[in-house]
Amino acid sequence: MAKTFSPVTPVSCNYTVDTKSSTLKSANIRVNEVPASFRILKQKTNGAGATVLPPLTDGVRVVTAAEYKQAAECLAQAFGQDDVARYFIDVPDREHWTEEQKWALHVEILEYITYAHILKGLVTTVGDFEAVALWMPPGQNMDDYLTIFRSGMWRLNYRLSSEGKRRFFDEFLPLLHDTMHSALGEREHDAWYLVYLGTKPSGRGKGHARKLIEHVTKLADREGRPCYLESSNETNPPIYRKFGFEETRRINLQRGGRNIPLDIMVREPAGMEKKGGA
Repeated sequence: MAKTFSPVTPVSCNYTVDTKSSTLKSANIRVNEVPASFRILKQKTNGAGATVLPPLTDGVRVVTAAEYKQAAECLAQAFGQDDVARYFIDVPDREHWTEEQKWALHVEILEYITYAHILKGLVTTVGDFEAVALWMPPGQNMDDYLTIFRSGMWRLNYRLSSEGKRRFFDEFLPLLHDTMHSALGEREHDAWYLVYLGTKPSGRGKGHARKLIEHVTKLADREGRPCYLESSNETNPPIYRKFGFEETRRINLQRGGRNIPLDIMVREPAGMEKKGGA
């Protein structure tokens, strides 16, 4: 069964549904008359099936799709002056923008990323969105066209400037992909990936980060899985070390005229010997 809809101009989509299972099989999206066709593939499962999360404790709860803006606002505040977050916004071809315009784009980017993780990953929070964590579970990613479309990530092709797009799509994303593969090797798709962890200034010093980290690391220990992250703030690695993460290397973003470093950290499951990458 095929239907066509136009959720927002200038996007249109033609999709096919399996009438027996009522599942989406394929879609053809046109953004500004540019086609992007894809098929819906089954996600790989690990072991007996999908990961079962531990019970929510210590005030940790899962963020719903209806709450993505509040979660993104928390991350926006936490990363408001972060060098990596600003790297795609503070660009020569946007020097004429006001700080208000740049802040709006900063929030917008995090809204897309947060929603994508609600769709494909795990988004948790503590308190009144005082701290938020975005995790990508083993075997999952947000790279498929349907997630890119539903989350709004495709809009970055129009919202980022020419230099911003080069930094984000041509430098940043490939560097993160290649580095994770180099650090974890064959275990790349077996790891819990802490993509973002941020705390509002008003929520710092209350142990929120510990709760959000340990909610997943306890599960990773039970399953014998590594955890992985990139830290863009030099003050954070000592904090992550307290939870078992260790630095394995440092990478740099280099298009901005000075190196913007990220520390790569891996946490081995408790009781397991340290393993190297490929």
